[in-house]
Amino acid sequence: MNNLADIALAIDRADSVLICGHVLPDGDSLGSMLALGLALEKLGKKVTMGGADRVPAIYGFLPGVDRYVEGAPPAGEYDTFIVLDCSVPERLGKGYQEMLSSGVVVINLDHHAGSKSFGTYRYIDPAAAAVGEIIFDLFNLMKVDISLESAICLYTAIVTDTGSFQYENMQPDTHRRVAELLELGVPAAQINQELYEEKPKAVLDLLGLALGTLSLSPCGRVCWMTVTRKLLNISGAEDEHTEGLVNYARSIRGVQVGILFRETEGGDFKISFRSKGTVDVNRLSAMFGGGGHPRASGCVMSGNLADIQEKIVSAAVLAAGGINN
Repeated sequence: MNNLADIALAIDRADSVLICGHVLPDGDSLGSMLALGLALEKLGKKVTMGGADRVPAIYGFLPGVDRYVEGAPPAGEYDTFIVLDCSVPERLGKGYQEMLSSGVVVINLDHHAGSKSFGTYRYIDPAAAAVGEIIFDLFNLMKVDISLESAICLYTAIVTDTGSFQYENMQPDTHRRVAELLELGVPAAQINQELYEEKPKAVLDLLGLALGTLSLSPCGRVCWMTVTRKLLNISGAEDEHTEGLVNYARSIRGVQVGILFRETEGGDFKISFRSKGTVDVNRLSAMFGGGGHPRASGCVMSGNLADIQEKIVSAAVLAAGGINN
């Protein structure tokens, strides 16, 4: 693995840059991408930012989001491909994954402990609460003056990936970095309102339906909810509106692992895991081909929902030290 100074030198040599994050982009993936892209443009580089999936409406306020190109990578002559917040190549999505073997310089920046080793240059820091922190440190190393626009994007990256500074991935240096962003003029209260207090009614309609599926293991240590395509259609909600639902399952007293089963458009099931702290759900999801963080992870499975739930819940109960009977 390279150090951050190697990354800075590789970026300095770049001229035409393509930047992307993972499929189903979240606040850290998008915020880090936009912050880096806007900064590199000010350094005189040609920058293209995009991804396989659309930007969730909740992040529509981010500076530079109108520059995001949805779908396959735009045609162009790129010399450098920067991958952010993506633990495995498969999460880049069609088109972008193929860029890894296109002959361009690949720079991989991530903070997932289980990240696969790929890229010409790789910097993985599991201690970072968000990739936004890594980008912040990279800017300081490159002596980049952080604009207010980039600062807003970095704040969003960090606040979303720390659960509004509630997760145990928070470190003292995380607060110090955020303090510097606030000193640059980041309107934290306004951003938090955009993220958490401006939801469409369909989100609450979906929440009501999803709570009706709430199930608790006999031992009381595992709780799960299910969102099918039918529930999405009834509520009028989109896939992006399921973000955060899993936390309701985790919030019950005594529960150690919360799980959300969400049916995708293709008929597969995306499983999200959340842990209160005693269970490493990164290891749990890895048993089913997924990954993530010790307290937040996920995987995708195909097949009959009942069979999938039986396998997942049984494994979660065992990981939580309970008995499923």
